[in-house]
Amino acid sequence: MTQVGQLVFTGLSGLALTAEEKKFIEKEDIGGVILFSKNYESPAQLAELVNSIQVLRKEYPLFIATDHEGGRVMRFKTQFTQFPPMLEIAKLDSPKLVFEIAEIMANELLACGVNLNLAPVCDIWNNEQNKVIWDRAFGTDHETVSKFISSMIRGFQTSGLLSCAKHFPGHGNTLKDSHVDLPIVKKSLEEIRAEEIQPFIKAVKARVDFIMMAHIIVDDIDPNLPCSLSPKAHEMLRQDLKFKGLILSDDMQMKAITDHRGTGEAAMMAIKAGSDMVEYRDMEEAVLGLEGLKKAQKDKTIRAQEFTDRLDRVQETKKRYFTEYKPIYVPDLEKKFNRKVTMQFMDDVRKKIAEKNAQKA
Repeated sequence: MTQVGQLVFTGLSGLALTAEEKKFIEKEDIGGVILFSKNYESPAQLAELVNSIQVLRKEYPLFIATDHEGGRVMRFKTQFTQFPPMLEIAKLDSPKLVFEIAEIMANELLACGVNLNLAPVCDIWNNEQNKVIWDRAFGTDHETVSKFISSMIRGFQTSGLLSCAKHFPGHGNTLKDSHVDLPIVKKSLEEIRAEEIQPFIKAVKARVDFIMMAHIIVDDIDPNLPCSLSPKAHEMLRQDLKFKGLILSDDMQMKAITDHRGTGEAAMMAIKAGSDMVEYRDMEEAVLGLEGLKKAQKDKTIRAQEFTDRLDRVQETKKRYFTEYKPIYVPDLEKKFNRKVTMQFMDDVRKKIAEKNAQKA
């Protein structure tokens, strides 16, 4: 059986791998790495970091993920094209434009070896006091959000970048931020199906590769567990939406999880509930999460068939996308950034947004 490490995303401490990180990734056959601003200095440094990670793979390459949504959630700043928030982009009412933006994002990420973007945001900003989602969303109703979801996914797909719709079943109507607290949604399941779930249906139809589970309690789905740990929420995604791709937890170091459960226990619960992979921003926590999964494997808290099911899904996705892996040739990177055509395109986008805002004012 493939090692259980394939079910884990780990974060890294800095701009280059430490000896401990190398050992952990290689020895445990870790499935993916998630990168943040602390891991980025320049496209060349990023490409070298990714190359040093991929050298450690046993069979298929690792998923190399980041949050590259546009607006305030973009981990890589210098030299990467900076996009306005999607709430602003959506004002131009052009799915074609969103497709083109996704292509630019994909080409720049792939140039450095990042193969998975944790986007698009499928949440609907239908609670004005919700600042954690806010301008990350495409809009305030499901029709608007749904309109742009498949355009973004297809823009990523055209270039060969994997995508992840988030945060299922919808984080837009919460008051609390799951980074610091456990939000509770009181809407009826009927209302959630009619509104929050619609953009995810669109994402599934567009063949999104991953869906990320939210650390929120939805009373009408499961009053006792956050969706990320709830078998009922995972079942909804698999049975009702017929999603066959990979289910990923949101960052398991968020206080919505850590304030209530130990790292190993939470990892076990997420995988048992139906997630395929769990995500950690720090390696020290990923180590504890993996220990929890190994313990669950040993004492059969998670059945062998359940592990096989998750591992097969991870392996099939990697086999489908990563068979022709090549390391990034760093000297080629210069010409893939700060391209005149991209800068002109972005100038036009910003100008159109400014005009639109002026009209409204």
